[in-house]
Amino acid sequence: MATTVKLAPPEEDMVLRLCALDVPWVVVPPIQRVLLFDDAGGQLPPFPFLVGSLRASLTATLARFPPLAGRVVFLPSTGDAAIDCSASYSGGGGVRFVVAEMDDADARKLAADADHDVDAFRAFTPELQTDALPAEVLAVRVTRLKGGVAVGVAVHHAVADGRSLWRFLEAWAGACRGDDAVLVAAPPTFDLPDVALPAGGEELVRSTLRKYAPHLPLANPQFARNPINMPRRTFTLAAQLIHRLKQRIVNLTTSVPSVQPTMAAPSSFVAITALTWVSFVRSKHPVTISDADDVYLLFFFDCRGRRGIDPQVSDNYFGTCITGFLVKATASELLAEDGVAVAAAALQGEVRRAAENPVSGWNWLDLFSWLPQDRLVNVSGSTRFPAYEVADFGWGAPSRTELVSVNNGQVVLIAAKGGCGGVQASVCMHPDHMDAFNAHFLNCLVD
Repeated sequence: MATTVKLAPPEEDMVLRLCALDVPWVVVPPIQRVLLFDDAGGQLPPFPFLVGSLRASLTATLARFPPLAGRVVFLPSTGDAAIDCSASYSGGGGVRFVVAEMDDADARKLAADADHDVDAFRAFTPELQTDALPAEVLAVRVTRLKGGVAVGVAVHHAVADGRSLWRFLEAWAGACRGDDAVLVAAPPTFDLPDVALPAGGEELVRSTLRKYAPHLPLANPQFARNPINMPRRTFTLAAQLIHRLKQRIVNLTTSVPSVQPTMAAPSSFVAITALTWVSFVRSKHPVTISDADDVYLLFFFDCRGRRGIDPQVSDNYFGTCITGFLVKATASELLAEDGVAVAAAALQGEVRRAAENPVSGWNWLDLFSWLPQDRLVNVSGSTRFPAYEVADFGWGAPSRTELVSVNNGQVVLIAAKGGCGGVQASVCMHPDHMDAFNAHFLNCLVD
């Protein structure tokens, strides 16, 4: 059963033109995320009541996040793409809200297994049609499972990045459980200041849009869905293991003279990502990756609140406000005994450069015109995303949450359930390499 959540008309029309940071994401598939709630403790309310609570609180929350109920549109008169928030009440907008049942899917098992049930997780998230404009921005699917419930969301990536999605989920969950503190929190802002880019100006926005989407209103998605269900596996790293990994990297830097003078103790992001990169290379060596090959790692950088941007972007900005940065090494460097320290040093240096000039990575999508995909690791998320803490709709934190829209060679990071400095790392890899990746990744953590 599918219905559409509509909004009351805003006081004035709101049409938000996409900027140069947004337009590459017009051709990127939407974010799809699932939250699983098992009823092991009997805390879930009856399913009809749960659905009603979610739907009513979604309506209230969308009033604070009007772009999510709008449409991404093409403005042929100017050549711009924009978010038309007025579409939410003009008959063409709103949020699709789907209710379904899959009684053969066991919520407790799905939440507990390290290996994802890819078909099930996909079924729990709604499809979002983004290959032509106007395109819907947000869809929700609530599925009754055996012993639990799945809440799946899909959001257009030109309208929200990971941080914005979690901010919306936090507000929705707070509204659902009646948390007044969330309702009176500082409202999000939707206008991105005119960030100074290397070539700047409105024409840069339009030329970038024409470059990646030359046939608008057709959006021509740049990344096709994996032809097979790539295995995904989740690793939960306790704070103690992360500390041990950081210490190992620091100790190894003594054998890397070129990085020792400038290498600071790595952050959790740097340490875990470096180990992921090395494990990725080792799992593909020597069949797919040879010693002399260059290998790459792409990560995204949140531009909010950064001093390196003029004018500075508010921490409360809701939208897509990330840029991409590339790290390169030779496979032989990462295959060496001190490879994880080499990887950490290279990554740490690029993170430092990103902090100094965040907007220099605004045209990250152009990298995919030449990057060899079988030698690339793509990192998304953040070790600081408090995913489990913010997604309590009134019946406890999710048993499990996963990003469903992932590609081969991608790792997704969020703070682990329970906090205390732990990190959840979910990895997607070709089945030929997953077991080798798993072996090296875990061995390095416990050695």
